[in-house]
This record gives sequence, structure tokens and C-alpha cells, in this order.
Amino acid sequence: MKRKLEEIKSIVLDMGIEIIKEDESNELIILNDEESGIKNMIIDCEDPIVVIEQLIMKTPTPSGNLFKRLLQMNRELIHGAFVLDESGESILFRDTLQIENLDKNELEASIRSLQLALSEYAGEFLKFAGI
Repeated sequence: MKRKLEEIKSIVLDMGIEIIKEDESNELIILNDEESGIKNMIIDCEDPIVVIEQLIMKTPTPSGNLFKRLLQMNRELIHGAFVLDESGESILFRDTLQIENLDKNELEASIRSLQLALSEYAGEFLKFAGI
């Protein structure tokens, strides 16, 4: 598994994304590329999958049409989805990939999917957040 984490680190560094924290014992890294919307993205190797997750925003109260809109946004995403955390208090981007045959194109596509979604929906997220 350590070899896969090293491969993942190499891929994200080749993409020009900064690794700001690494936890080898838990086989996870945290990434930043704020220019493209990546901030504290977690990539966690949990055999047999890789979990990619990033906080988008706290769930606003009242949430109005937010959940309906998130489902509509999910329909347009190439990879991953906008989800709620287990408490329902935070909205996350989340994707899971099979670790056994993970390749550069697959990992890059998942990360780029979030970047594209944020560029497209940032205004809506800000509006829902009341900003």
C-alpha cells in the first residue's frame, strides 16, 4: 500500500499540486492548489479504495433549495459527487477509486472534476453560504 501512496504523491506533484501534510501511518495526504479551488483536499488510501474528499462549505440554515441543487450539480459532475458528512453539517466533494489498478489519468480526472465543478458552481455556493 505504501507503494500506491508514493505513486499518488508523484501524480499530484506532477500536476503541480502542493502536498501540505502527509500521514504515512494512515496512508493519507492533504493537498492545496488554491488557484484551482483545491484546499485541504484529503487523499486517503483505504485498501481496496482511495478516498478523495474536500470540504466545500458548512451546511447553511435554512438550506432552502440547496439539497435539490446539489443533486442537480451531481448530475453534471464527471467524477465524484457533492455529499453531506455523517452529521449533515458539512457539504463535501467525495470520490472513491479502486486502488489496485489506479492510474494517473483516473486520479487526475477525479481531481480535475472538482476543479471544474468549483469553477462552474462557485457563485452558487457563495450565494447559498450567504456570502
